[in-house]
Amino acid sequence: MATLAWETPIGPLTIAVRPRGDVSRLLFGKSGPTEPSPNWSETERAVIEKMQGLIDRYLGGEKVEFDVPIHQEGSPFQLQVWRELLTIPYGQTRSYGEIASRLGGNEIARAVGRACGENRIVIVVPCHRVIGSAGRLTGFGGGLELKDRLLRLEQGCSKTLFDD
Repeated sequence: MATLAWETPIGPLTIAVRPRGDVSRLLFGKSGPTEPSPNWSETERAVIEKMQGLIDRYLGGEKVEFDVPIHQEGSPFQLQVWRELLTIPYGQTRSYGEIASRLGGNEIARAVGRACGENRIVIVVPCHRVIGSAGRLTGFGGGLELKDRLLRLEQGCSKTLFDD
């Protein structure tokens, strides 16, 4: 597995790509090497370079399609939640309750929240688009300020991540 950490406008991100070329991790923070390895396959190298470019464009305010294969490991319920997150359009939000209703009932909203918290492919699997009831921002691995900035960026309220 190829792993690379790099600096972005929101701080370091770490990506992991499996030998087949599917992204298995995109996490906040630095938890890998910062230079490409000569041991990476061409496929791994190409996917990492593509993802870096897509993330840079996204953080620059461009609507991008993350058209890279992903691979997530989790319980059947977690996988179901993460698939549901992928259906939330750019610039829109859904509440934990709305997702829970689509997956079986409002009583599982907390379980939806826990599954969002276990998402290991941030931004691409857009857990930042999930909000609490009445539009409240709740839990996010990158912090609530970053969640707010990402949502404002997607909704066209700012041209860059750092506009206030």
